[in-house]
Amino acid sequence: MNDEELLRYSRHILLPELDVAGQQKLLDAGVLVVGLGGLGSAAALYLGASGVGRLVLADADRVELSNLQRQVIHATARLGQGKAESAAASLQALNPGVRVEVVAERIDAAALDRLVPGVSVVLDCSDNSATRRAINAACRRHGVALVSAAALGWEGQLAVFDARVPGTACYECLYPQGAGDDATSCAQNGIAAPVVGTMGVLQALQALKLISGAGEVAAGELLVFDGLALDFHRLRVRPRPDCPVCASSPRGSGFSRTLVHIMPDRCPAESGPTARSFYSRGSRSRMNGKRVTVERALAARSSICSGVAARK
Repeated sequence: MNDEELLRYSRHILLPELDVAGQQKLLDAGVLVVGLGGLGSAAALYLGASGVGRLVLADADRVELSNLQRQVIHATARLGQGKAESAAASLQALNPGVRVEVVAERIDAAALDRLVPGVSVVLDCSDNSATRRAINAACRRHGVALVSAAALGWEGQLAVFDARVPGTACYECLYPQGAGDDATSCAQNGIAAPVVGTMGVLQALQALKLISGAGEVAAGELLVFDGLALDFHRLRVRPRPDCPVCASSPRGSGFSRTLVHIMPDRCPAESGPTARSFYSRGSRSRMNGKRVTVERALAARSSICSGVAARK
């Protein structure tokens, strides 16, 4: 690092978990951000400000007026411009030292096989299930950590799927094919702008930790955020033995048939076939002083779970 970089990143360097060595890892790293909507806007800005040396921005959409309520990396003056190009302009203005690559195309398996091997971490900020599944499969094929998030209404979810860690689940384990895919979107139901920003910032934080080695990333857990109640809940995700993406990967000895095992003090009551698919038997919980059934929790979050992020 030169003197200007030492000054720019001085507040990072003061953190003992990062120090000069951790900041240098960030400068040497590359991150692929798929989707420059509400999630990708917040995530990319903080990754760029933090000094990630190379950012690959993938998005084929163009900036629309309705995006600007939450997609803070774009600007009114750039309406109609491609989102990847618009985001690149903001990042270059924020931190000229970051190398930004624009991928203004629809992301499919072929594109991912070209892009994923060249980065340290992938951030899934996309807005449809097909893209999310393709990203998950590519990260598994190439052994690259994936940070996935989604938001809708007042709620958001975040998970890290790290193919480098044996016995951990992948996105397909948590959200099997056809499980309410693309049920709804923020264009139909709305999105609170700070909620999607919060989830994007958390994606950037997890990426920073994955790259630098600071702290615990908690791969294989789902973080659920309720913006109205300002509650966070952590759920442990178990791998599925029949997962078409990762079933052949090495498994830990503690496999459970339960797809999601909620922490013991935060388990909704089981009721109905959907609950038996996702939650442990006989669990109970209270949220805001009211008992919450699994069906209600899943219904409230079905759009988020299926991967419909707030971009539209």
